Formats: sequence, C-alpha cells, structure tokens
Amino acid sequence: MTELRCRKTDTLERATEEDEGQIEPEVQTADTKEPVNTEEDEGSVSIGGDGGDKRQKDEGQVKEKDAHHKEEESNRPESAVKRSKSSSTSVFLQRLVRVFFGFLAAVACGILYAAYLSAYHDRKFWFSTRQELEREITFQGGSGVYYYYYKHMLTVPSFERGFYELTLDNRTISGQTINAVERLSLYPELITSYIYRVTDSQDFVEPIYFYVGAVFGLQAVYVTALFVCSWVMSGTWVAGMLAVAWYVINRPDTTKVDFAIPLRDNWALPYFSCQVAALTGFLSNNISSATEMFCYLTMSATTFTFLLVWEHSHYVLFIQALCLFLLDSFDLVPPRKMADIHKVYLSSLFPVYLFQFQNPALLSSPLLGLLIGSVLARYFQQKMKKGPLVARVMKLFLHFHLVFTTVITFSYLVKKLIPVSESDFILKFLEVKFGLNTTTDFITNFLMCQESFQTPSQDLFLRLTQASVLPFYLLVLTVCLLSTLQTIYRRLSGQPMKTNIRLEDGRIGEQPEVIYHVFHTLLFGGLALLFDGMKYLWTPYVCMFTAFGVCSPDLWMTVFKWLKLKSIHPVVLSLILSTAVPTIIGFSLWREYCPRVLAELSDVQEFYNPDTVELINWIKSQAPVAAVFAGSPQLLGTVKLCSGSAVTSLPLYSDINLLRRTKDTYQVYAMRSAEDIYKILTSQKTNYVIIEDSICNELSLNKGCRIKDLLDISNGHVIHDKGEIYSFSKHGRFCHEIKMNYSPYTNYFTRVFWNRSYHVYKVNTVISFQY
Repeated sequence: MTELRCRKTDTLERATEEDEGQIEPEVQTADTKEPVNTEEDEGSVSIGGDGGDKRQKDEGQVKEKDAHHKEEESNRPESAVKRSKSSSTSVFLQRLVRVFFGFLAAVACGILYAAYLSAYHDRKFWFSTRQELEREITFQGGSGVYYYYYKHMLTVPSFERGFYELTLDNRTISGQTINAVERLSLYPELITSYIYRVTDSQDFVEPIYFYVGAVFGLQAVYVTALFVCSWVMSGTWVAGMLAVAWYVINRPDTTKVDFAIPLRDNWALPYFSCQVAALTGFLSNNISSATEMFCYLTMSATTFTFLLVWEHSHYVLFIQALCLFLLDSFDLVPPRKMADIHKVYLSSLFPVYLFQFQNPALLSSPLLGLLIGSVLARYFQQKMKKGPLVARVMKLFLHFHLVFTTVITFSYLVKKLIPVSESDFILKFLEVKFGLNTTTDFITNFLMCQESFQTPSQDLFLRLTQASVLPFYLLVLTVCLLSTLQTIYRRLSGQPMKTNIRLEDGRIGEQPEVIYHVFHTLLFGGLALLFDGMKYLWTPYVCMFTAFGVCSPDLWMTVFKWLKLKSIHPVVLSLILSTAVPTIIGFSLWREYCPRVLAELSDVQEFYNPDTVELINWIKSQAPVAAVFAGSPQLLGTVKLCSGSAVTSLPLYSDINLLRRTKDTYQVYAMRSAEDIYKILTSQKTNYVIIEDSICNELSLNKGCRIKDLLDISNGHVIHDKGEIYSFSKHGRFCHEIKMNYSPYTNYFTRVFWNRSYHVYKVNTVISFQY
C-alpha cells in the first residue's frame, strides 16, 4: 500500500533517531567507565613478586583498550552520518517512487474513465455513424443551444469578430438584443473554439468531436481530482481507486454528462473538484511551504475558472465558505490560512465580475457578504477565541449573529442600489418549497415541478446502498463527526490543537482537512435531501469521503481508542483493517459491477428521433432564414442549434425574463381563445408556432405538474369540487381546437407542417375572417 502523508513517515524517523541517540551515549558511558574500573581493581593487586610483571601486562592491555576505544569513538560519528545520509536518501527515494506511482494511477484512472465515456456515448447514440444533424440532436434537454455558439465562433472570419457578435446578439431571441456571453456563460465555448482555431485542429478532427472530447477530458480531470483528494486524506492511493470505482458505478447520480454534454455543470464541476483537492492539501498541517504554495496557486486558478464558467458557482462557493467559516469560528484552522483563503475568494470574485460584464448577481452574492461579515466580526471580536468555556460559547453565538446579520444587510443594500432581477422570484420559490407560502404563479410552480428542484426519491438511497457506499459512508461520517465534536469541545475548553498527530493518538477529528470534509458533506447532503439536482454536488464527495475513511488507519484507530481495545495491539489492527476492508470492498465491486460496466459498452442501443429530424429538415429547407419560432424551451434549443433561426425563448431557468416569455409561449396549451394566442405570439414577433403532442396529450400520474395543469391554475381555470380538481373555461384547449381546422382558428393560423409528434402553424400576418 502506497503512503502519501509525510507526517507518519517523519514520526517514525524521529522515533528511530531518538532511539539511536539514546543508545549511543549509553555505549559511550560504558566504554569510558571500563578502563577506570580496571585500573582500580588492578591497583589493589600489587603485592608479591610477580605483581610488577602483572601490572605491566595489565597496563599494556589497558593502553591497547584505550587506543581501541579512541578509534571506535573517532569512527562512530562518521558511520552515524553515513547511515543518516543513506537512510534519508532511501526514504526520499521511497517517497518519490510512491508519489510517482500514485499519480500514475490517478492519471490512468482519469484516462480510462474518459475512454469509457467516449465508447459508451458512441454506442448509446451511434455517434460515429450519424450525420451532423442527427449528432446535434443527441444534445438533449435543450443543452444544444450552447453548442450553437461554439459552431458560430468557428464560422466567423475571426475570433474577435465572433466575440463582438455574441456580445450584441440580436439573432437569438426575437425582438431583443442580448449579450449572449453574459446571459448564457459562454466562456467554455469561447475558449474551446479559440483552441480549435489556433491549433489548426480542423485538419484532423471534426468540430463536434473536439467539443465532446474537451468535455470528456474535463471529466477525466474530475475523477483524477477525486482520486488525489482521497489519496491525500488517507495516505494511500488505494482510497483513490476505490473512490473512482464508486463514482463510475453510481454514474447516474454523480454526473449529467451521459445525456446533456454541453451543460454548464459538466464544464464547471471538474474545476470545483480540483479546487477542493487543492484546499484539502492546503488545510493539512504537515505540508512543506512549497507544497502549500502550490496548493494555494492551484486553488486560486480553479476558483477563478469555476466562477467564470457557471452562473451558479458563487452559490456553491458560499456553501464551501460556510464550512470554512465554521472551522475558523471553532479555531480549528490557523488564522493565517483563513486569511489566504479569503484572498483567493476576493481575488477571484472581482476579476470574474469584470469578465462577466459587471454582473450584479456577483456583488449581491451571499459569498461576498459572508467574506465581508467574517472580516468585520474578526475586527470587532479580536478576543473571541479566549476565555473560559461558557464565555467562548457566548462570544461564538454573538459572532454568528454579527456575521449573518452583516450578510443579510449587505445583500439587501446591494439589491436596493443595484437591482437584481432574479432575487425576488428565487425568494418566492424558496418560500413555496419550504411550505411557508402557496401560490398560483406559473413560474414558481413550473420550477417546483422541475426534477432538479424536487425532493429526491428513495431510489437514490437504494442505489447507493446496493453499491455499498451509503452504509460505509454513514460509518465514516459518524466516527469523523464524533471525533470532530470532541475536538471542538477541547478547543472551546482552551486546549491547544495538536499539529503533529501520531497514529496511536486516535484523533482523526483533529485534522483540519477531515473536519472541513465533515462540514462539506453535511451541508451539501442537507441540500441534496431537499433538491434532487444537488446530488451531483454531494454524491461524488460521498464516494471520495467514504473511500478515504475505510482506507484510513486513523479512523480505525479512533474507533479502537474509544473501545479501549487491549486484546490486540490497536495500531496493528487498524493497519490491517485499513488494508483488508478496502480490498474486500474492491473485490466485491469488481465481481458484481465490472460485468455490468462492460455490458454497457457491448449493448447496442438505439437513439433515433425521426420526427425531430424531419421537423428540422423542413425548417432548414422551407422556412425563411429570418423566421421566428415559438415552442417549448427544450425544442427551441434544438431548433436554434440545428437551424440557427431566432426563437422566442431558451431553456435557461435562471433568467426571469426568459421564464416570463416561456409562460407566454406555453399558453398554446391552455384554454385560451385564438385571438388571445394570436396577440401573445405577435407581441413576440413569432412567425411559426410548434405544438407538441407530447405536451398537449400529456398523461402523468402527477397531474399537478403537467404544463396544461399549471397553466389552468395560473389562469384561474380550475374548479374544486369535493376534493377533486377540474379544469373549466368557455374556450377549449387551444392545442386541441386548432387541429380541428375551423374558424376562428384558421383565421389566425395556417398549418404548414405536421407529423406524428409536431404540428407547425404559421402565424398569419393578414387575418382572413372566414366562417
């Protein structure tokens, strides 16, 4: 088993050197005393005729012994120095070999995972045998709109020209000129297209393969960072391999890359994983100054990139900053390191604020408020970490109150000075989510019905249990949490925190990096219990944290320390268990899941959507280039990607203005008159409206989340009778009535295309009243 943590090796070396140092003086003392005793004994025996001869012989022997001892004393330092030099050299070489093979294993895991993703993606969608249009349609969930901008950047004459056009984009949303780089966080597409241009990659790889390969490469970085993080914490790269195995097995709950490659999450979360790995190393007590500087620089670069490529990243970093705030409040990490981490956040926030064209959401973010509140509280409470237990607890409550009051006040003042459009509807959504309010608002209820914002089902925990992650996770979390609580109590009681922890101490909760991950997994786990989409931020670190725990001798030693085990030496038993348990887990996972993973690559799957392909081909061949299309956001993302036509809305649920346009477009599935729908569509400058049978005829067990049900509730077309809910209006449902081809619907709309899934109607510019 390969060891990474230097502190254990250093402790053993120091103990060995101390033992040698204790033995050598004893030998020297014995040697120096020996001639003295000999002289005394022989001085007493000097009577008789042969006494002089004996005395001369004895004196000669004593002189020989003295000369021999002097030679040994003169030779001993040289041999000791040689032994110390050779031992230090051998230890350094051993560490170097271990680190080399550990990083080799980490990189190999990342490369193999990327190759697996590529093969699985090709088998699932038949990607290599499809035409360009069919490949683009595989970008599901409306995520293809991001790839459209990547294609656009490759078709413009120069990169500068393309960047300028995206900042003043009037060909995406009808009737609006938007800054697409800011609105959609398009820096991944900009950087990827730039690299594709400057490397002349068009000579040997197609643009879509380069784009997909970039995402898969980042996923390789993702699992490599998880490997390194678990390795750093446990001291063995076996933990890293186990973490990667659990991550791959639980892939449906750890990543979205299988079905929606261009999503911002898939670009951003690998950088967050690298940032967490660097932060883990930075928090460790026993690292060299050079390693600490490397971790600091890595943390700065990845934090900046993470903020740049994802519009929701500052909320994720706020949760992380909250974990670090708790560490600082309980005095579990040196103030110098906390100041450095605050510098990382601030030095990343303000450049990103400028790169995102002075995005007001960053100024009003809770992350910035928490940083300011922590600095102010530390200034006003300079003696917070001093005094008896009761006084420190009271100061701690005052500290929390001061910091969170500052966060709320700062956010409120910024939102008053710089209006932030998304703040109000997010607050209303949270009120409804936590049962504090009810509403008939379509946007709020529409977001509540999105799978990412719903409470996760029991299937998630069942899958984690079947993969053996959840049981061991609960064990590791319980031990680390109890040990952390003991550490917090000792710190509040005034006991200093040990920096050089030995294995026999059995105090895993005194390692700052472990305490951080305990808070990290608790906070993100609490959010994952509320929002299903948060599992993609929680489950990967569950795999990493669990792998670290079962492979860490410190964890088992902590348990044995509590149990006061005496029958077997606890250090030996903890080392045995930290090797045997992951070996057994790895063997069982290999036996059960390896055939399944390989079967995924051998199974031939069929993903083909001929109706969508037929629709897009009609749009590209029959519709005018300047035509504007209305429909569901997911379909409009595909229309924009494949045809380049302007649309009325986009699948971007963090933009309140786009959500309002989505609500208006969805009125074609409500019980509204033809005249009302005509007015709505013409106000958005729509030329064609696409009606989907899958929405109009939607059958779902959860009736309250169907689009037509949400519209009926919002429009007041709902009647409650004896606990049942009925929809009623003087007008029929528009998507049904328009297919009848009778007036007044034919006066306003003309059907121009239809197939099994879609009906396309042209919005008449001249109304003909025919009865």
